Amino acid sequence: MNRVRLLVFNAVLCVLDYRVPAGMTLEFGAVVLAPLGPRQIVGIVWEAERLPGAEVADSKLRPLLQVLPVPPLSAPLRRLIEWTADYYCAPIQAVARMTLPGSAALKGGGTTTEYRLSDLEPKRMTPQRADAIDALEGEQASIRELAAIADVSEGVLRGMVGAGLLEPVTVDLDRPYPRALPDFAVPELSADQQTAADLFVAAVTNGGFAPFLLDGVTGSGKTECYFEAIAAAIADGKQVLVLLPEIALTENFLRRFEARFGTPPVLWHSSLKASERRRAWRAISSGEAQVVVGARSALFLPYARLGLLVVDEAHEVSFKQDDGVRYNARDVAVIRARFEAVPVILASATPALESMQLAEAGVYRKIDLPARFGGASLPEISIVNLCKEEPERGRWLAPRMVAEMRARLEKGEQSLLFLNRRGYAPLTLCRHCGYRFQCPNCTAWLVEHRFSARLACHHCGHEVPVPDACPECATPDCLVACGPGVERIADEVAELMPEARVAMATSDTLNTPERIGTFVEMAEAGLIDVVVGTQLVTKGYHFPELTLVGVVDADLGLEGGDLRAGERSYQLIAQVAGRAGRGEKPGEVLIQTRHPEAAVIAALASGDRDAFYAAEAESRRDAGAPPFGRWAAIIISSENEAEARDAARAIGAARPNLPDIAIHGPAPAPMSLLRGRYRYRLLINARRSSELQRVIRAWLDPLRFPQGVRVAVDIDPYSFV
Repeated sequence: MNRVRLLVFNAVLCVLDYRVPAGMTLEFGAVVLAPLGPRQIVGIVWEAERLPGAEVADSKLRPLLQVLPVPPLSAPLRRLIEWTADYYCAPIQAVARMTLPGSAALKGGGTTTEYRLSDLEPKRMTPQRADAIDALEGEQASIRELAAIADVSEGVLRGMVGAGLLEPVTVDLDRPYPRALPDFAVPELSADQQTAADLFVAAVTNGGFAPFLLDGVTGSGKTECYFEAIAAAIADGKQVLVLLPEIALTENFLRRFEARFGTPPVLWHSSLKASERRRAWRAISSGEAQVVVGARSALFLPYARLGLLVVDEAHEVSFKQDDGVRYNARDVAVIRARFEAVPVILASATPALESMQLAEAGVYRKIDLPARFGGASLPEISIVNLCKEEPERGRWLAPRMVAEMRARLEKGEQSLLFLNRRGYAPLTLCRHCGYRFQCPNCTAWLVEHRFSARLACHHCGHEVPVPDACPECATPDCLVACGPGVERIADEVAELMPEARVAMATSDTLNTPERIGTFVEMAEAGLIDVVVGTQLVTKGYHFPELTLVGVVDADLGLEGGDLRAGERSYQLIAQVAGRAGRGEKPGEVLIQTRHPEAAVIAALASGDRDAFYAAEAESRRDAGAPPFGRWAAIIISSENEAEARDAARAIGAARPNLPDIAIHGPAPAPMSLLRGRYRYRLLINARRSSELQRVIRAWLDPLRFPQGVRVAVDIDPYSFV
């Protein structure tokens, strides 16, 4: 090569050509340093024929500066980047950016200095130092990261370093991870589990693309089945990626993994320290990391010897990214497995309808685990009709729910109450003038959080203290909390059963791996009687003494016009119901609802999942909705409402008129103001045979908008707000 084409990470400049200096050896996928004006930028060497760009004369090309000391991106990974950009109508440089870490990790190994608390007694104690010492117990990180953990300034910590209260520690950036042992603790599997595990092990050993849908009831031991496939991959020297939908599930998974393989896996998620991310990325790209467990962003990392992909809780909506590159990690995982020619396992107790249809069509091989492991039985599900069994005035739990919880408490068993609504109350208003507290940045009410005495927006993070008087009419002591959140339910349980030990499990209370670990240990040790939680507790946890699950408001998920509301509500409630009776003792589930006749509620009560999926599939077929048709959304936003409206109208006026594509809108989005930006939406419904992405690009590419206007395309949308 005497010239190369680079993919660069610039919003305006995507493709640039450079001259290769004499003596520099390059291959496609190499990560290089190149000049751009007075700056130096990172780029990836790409095949010119796959990355169109304007031809530049050889005489005008500037030379590359350096090949960075990291392995080149493989051809399968480059094809995945191209596919993702094409399918999701995303800039290819934005997709490629997800494969690389910060610039420090690209420069090779070395050491860094981190700090931790020393054993020295402080001679001078200030309130800030006292707070920092309390917060940093057991922590080790850079000064910047420690300042964020302790919520103090870096100056306070540097003063503590000078006083000897923080001591420096030299850390090897590329120190190896402990090796996982495939035969460390081989479990005894049931006959169904062994059949599934044998199929997975054979697929890993033989290699080649093999997509599986592992459909097992809650508590059936799906994890143990794919652990055997992981063991086979480790034994063959192959790398494994396990995707989890939420960081909150990681702690429980790590414990099970370490018990099986003798050491934790390599982690990848947004909460890692910078040094941990650097170490993990370099171990992944070199092939030294054996098993990686991470959130959806782990999907685009440059694995050197990928041999197996697992997507756990594959139905989860959180696998779909709703900003930036709007991809679905479940679907992209299957595509990556195809490009890499490796098996992929989608595991779920409540698979997505799209996955079920692909299994019926023979694209996925469906593996069933119809019974719980060890002889445990599925819980008995009963409906509490709130129209007939009304809670006491001012309360939210029906008498039968309270009686069953008391019975469990007397027997020393645990109960779980599920309400997918954080905080104390979703709406606060003035009983004197009717004023409602609304977020200034979003079309949303402020949620009262009584523990922190704040009113908070769950969309943008805006917070204000709860005032003593109405800001509109100045009447004191007039504010009323409307509706329940988990904090209010926890208060109600404490009032009704003051002897019960109550724990809340939400993203507000379990927001670090340490807090999650403490919660799990307390629940397993029987130190909690009642758990009150959001969807954080619907999956992944196994508490043998938990025998009662109460769904406080089963109707909540059916509101809001979500076109997948029925399926999502079924999945959520079925998953939380699966927490009951996972040990030797039988479990019971009580579902509070005002609509017992709703298809979702009736299916849960009867336990007839297949009938629900069949009815849902038929209604989707009639509507031309996924998986039988295709959806896409175009979201227009701007800080200027007139700009957003005009841009939306311009897009609507330029719409194509095609027989296989229906375009609805533009209209103000249900959440018409989000994080200070006014929003409009168009919804596209297309036949599966349509060339949807090509149509959208041909429609939008010629249009030009003011600088403050953003136009985003969402292929296969899950959010309709």
